[in-house]
Amino acid sequence: MSRRHFEITPDLLLRAYRAGLFPMAETRRGDRLYWLDPELRGILPLNGFHLPRRLKRTALSGQFDVVADRDFAAVIAGCAEASEGREDTWINRDIEKLFTALHSQGHAHSVEAYQGGTLVGGLYGVALGGAFFGESMFSRARDASKVALVHLVARLRLGGFQLLDTQFVTSHLAQFGAREIPRAQYKLALDRAATAPALWCASANAEQIQAEIQAMGQTK
Repeated sequence: MSRRHFEITPDLLLRAYRAGLFPMAETRRGDRLYWLDPELRGILPLNGFHLPRRLKRTALSGQFDVVADRDFAAVIAGCAEASEGREDTWINRDIEKLFTALHSQGHAHSVEAYQGGTLVGGLYGVALGGAFFGESMFSRARDASKVALVHLVARLRLGGFQLLDTQFVTSHLAQFGAREIPRAQYKLALDRAATAPALWCASANAEQIQAEIQAMGQTK
């Protein structure tokens, strides 16, 4: 982990992801970014995604209107805000600006869950070839971020992505099949995925998404 001593640009950020690095700030108000390259890297296998039955019903019920890339700025702002049990975050103003710039260039994407026209949850990340680097998620309604994750996986599977990087594995992600792999193994997987052709399916229709969710493996 090293301190930032020079300006980080969107281009530099993409090159860092391609090399297996990602940035974080110490706090929301912190003015320094750090590059991380953990010995163990979290991934969520796209073909081994564990979808709990209750969540599958919720995702297919129409309880949430789930779309992609409608309001990226609102999603990253939601991820950056404090919440119960999370009094601070690693997303500072520099992170927001950098990823918003990547989004404007077509490299960063969001999946958003709405209820009654109000944004209640979502997530964002970076796409590079057939690799997607999940950054953060937030929820203001029960299951909103989980349903956004299910929709993300559906879109990645439809688009031919090979790798979903979660950076770390939390108990929240472990329930979906996330696991840790050694740094060297991760970078081999990244090399394969980043050079593979893939399509970010921002406008995939509801029938395609629902069919892909139906095909996902279930857990209790």
